[in-house]
Amino acid sequence: QMQLVESGGGLVQPGGSLKLSCAATGSIFSIHGMGWYRQAPGKERELVAGISSGGSTNYADSVKGRFTISRDNAKNTVYLQMNSLKPEDTAVYYCNMKAYGSEWSPASIIWGQGTQVTVSS
Repeated sequence: QMQLVESGGGLVQPGGSLKLSCAATGSIFSIHGMGWYRQAPGKERELVAGISSGGSTNYADSVKGRFTISRDNAKNTVYLQMNSLKPEDTAVYYCNMKAYGSEWSPASIIWGQGTQVTVSS
């Protein structure tokens, strides 16, 4: 069974930085797209950043120039470096991967458990 384990959230002051990590565990044959989403209280979950298996990236307009997504395929891990954080970045952040358990299995969309990021003075 494939699972995602997130780490790196916490409390940070405005203008500060945090780095989130998300590692896939279990029986994994390959991972294609990886992404980070966030959900603030009372709001819908939104895509923050995504990265393809080839390394192409896309970002929400609200985080362009401040956040950087990257991946380490050898470790089945995706990262989100967050700089110049703002109070409006406060949310629960979830990682997401499209993964295959074997050469013949269909793709599975798996989610991390979520990690709280709070930006406040």
